[in-house]
Amino acid sequence: MAHYFPARTIVGATVPVTVRAPFIPPECRVRFRLTPQDTSFYDMFARSAGHLVDGSALLTQLVGADAAGREELARRLRDAEHAADESTHELLRKVNSSFITPFDREDIYTLASTLDDCMDLMEAAADLIVLYQLGTLPKGVSSQVEVLVRMSELTAEAMPRLRSMQDLAEYWIEINRLENQADQEYRRLLAELFNGDLKATAIMKLKEVIDELEAAADAFEKVAHTVESIAVKES
Repeated sequence: MAHYFPARTIVGATVPVTVRAPFIPPECRVRFRLTPQDTSFYDMFARSAGHLVDGSALLTQLVGADAAGREELARRLRDAEHAADESTHELLRKVNSSFITPFDREDIYTLASTLDDCMDLMEAAADLIVLYQLGTLPKGVSSQVEVLVRMSELTAEAMPRLRSMQDLAEYWIEINRLENQADQEYRRLLAELFNGDLKATAIMKLKEVIDELEAAADAFEKVAHTVESIAVKES
């Protein structure tokens, strides 16, 4: 049985005409986008985040390796960082050549650059460990790296969900918790360095390493904040 909206009278007609618009049930209605969507951006973000998982895994191995093994792992991490740079450049070229983007252009730039920062900072920490020829590292350094591994995994899991902007709140909440954990580990490490009996030069070298790792944790949190901002705008 057909359903109709209430009758409407067309006043301007020569002879008043009454028409009834057919009622369309909600489940039969189709939503149309006014602008086409390019989904390749989401694949690029997922690829960039995947590099972070690779980088944090290599960093974990490097921290626990001997001097000879560290040099090879640092080289592999450098290669991973170069691959991440290329993914970032590819994404930025895509933005610059696209008339329509899936969300705000500035947000895409920010998200791409902060993902790249995460890899740059992890690679910098690894490079310093090798350049300074550091021996056995404090246990707290491994704890810092463990946090970065988890952050990279969560970030890689979250990027594909940008397509729907669904189920992202748990991601940025957990990243914020992990960043607080990284802050506590960083302060604990600083206290151990300055309260111990290490030489001043050794303290300076180790502090540079843990500073880079702390900065990497901050960068992951910035990625999460950017995702949260995008989700709020698109909701």
